[in-house]
Amino acid sequence: MKFKQLCILFFFGIQILWSQEGFHFDTSKNKITLPFEFINNLIIIPIEVNGVTLNFLLDTGVEETILFSIDETDEISFSQIEKVRIRGFGSNDAFEAYKSVNNKLSIKKYTDLNHTIYLVLDQNINISSQVGIPVNGIIGHHFFKNNLIKINYLSKKITIYNKDKNELEKIEKTYKKNSLELIQGKPYIVTTTFFENNIPLPTKLLIDTGSTDALWYFKETNEQIVVPKINFDDFLGRGFSGEVFGKRGRIPSMNIGDFKFKNPLVAFPDAIATTQMDEIKNRSGSIGSEIMRRFTVIIDYKSNAIYLKKNNSFDDPFNFNMSGLEIHHQGLQWISEGYEQNPAINNNLFDENGNKVANNLKYKFELKPIYIIANVRKDSPADLAGLKKEDLIIKINRLNGYDFTLQKINELLKSEEGKNIEFEIQRNGKVMKFKFELKTLL
Repeated sequence: MKFKQLCILFFFGIQILWSQEGFHFDTSKNKITLPFEFINNLIIIPIEVNGVTLNFLLDTGVEETILFSIDETDEISFSQIEKVRIRGFGSNDAFEAYKSVNNKLSIKKYTDLNHTIYLVLDQNINISSQVGIPVNGIIGHHFFKNNLIKINYLSKKITIYNKDKNELEKIEKTYKKNSLELIQGKPYIVTTTFFENNIPLPTKLLIDTGSTDALWYFKETNEQIVVPKINFDDFLGRGFSGEVFGKRGRIPSMNIGDFKFKNPLVAFPDAIATTQMDEIKNRSGSIGSEIMRRFTVIIDYKSNAIYLKKNNSFDDPFNFNMSGLEIHHQGLQWISEGYEQNPAINNNLFDENGNKVANNLKYKFELKPIYIIANVRKDSPADLAGLKKEDLIIKINRLNGYDFTLQKINELLKSEEGKNIEFEIQRNGKVMKFKFELKTLL
């Protein structure tokens, strides 16, 4: 086995130096439609890897395919494995991974017979805990590079077109076309951003469907990129190499061609998390899914173009988690719940002595999610109320925590200023209750 050093970024991918055929159609149909799950602004799609179906995050912000979580029950064969070192977006050092070639990936009849996968065996890397369903890996450039791809965020469907020319003629009648620049397999677009000085600044941004936020700006790249006076320190997320912190604020506006966004919520990551960015000339930041979900999006890598059309979410407000809590899924638990086997006859049951049976209650056992508090923003409403990292959630607003999805919890914590939130948690075996009020800082 050959060892070598290889640096990549979680959001920036791996530079590839050879060509591959990539995905192709195994059908005579002109298009393939693939449903996806959209959870916490992330697109999750099923892909068959060497005969085993796994869940992948669809991320335009990476070049190579990365696999980092495989169930113990999944037996997948990988050939020609080579040990490498990789480093991700974040602040920690590089870590070991394994490169495997000649893998078969298939999505319905969209297939790649010679796909390279990077296997990351670090147990601390776990996107599943952030979305509440199993996520086994990330796929990016190779999914998009050969065909026209449409993402309909409202219907939660991806359409892959085989005959691009005829389809493009239809698209250009109703969509706005914008130019892309592909660098290391990732799409960049030039936008116009207005910071507090209200001077228009051309900004080159990575289109990053793997980011849940609206916009990230890297203040170290241009002195005109200024953090708003009204801001707060926040936990921004996790990359392959650790946690990312920075500031959040609002800017006056940002334009993508003819589309204008007023007062969008913006993140400014700390410099330590962006040290690898210097390799991308003139890059100012990223556009995440909180912006992209407001369009129906058609991506055409072969022509260096992206087509956008407003959808019904375009004018949604840019909200953020006002509680200061980051909640993670922490596995499953067995829960017993009572139910009436036949409620219609419940009031007409008698024993052999003629006495009425009180009820017809049965019990069933179901696997339910476990949620924990993964992070608490300093001086946030939740922090001031006394909630702490690693608190186990029992109830939220007097409802069982396991009856929520992670998405519903996050929607609640973004809902409206002044809303009262009550958490019942378990800490070191002791049950405790906390109340706080959602409060906006921006």
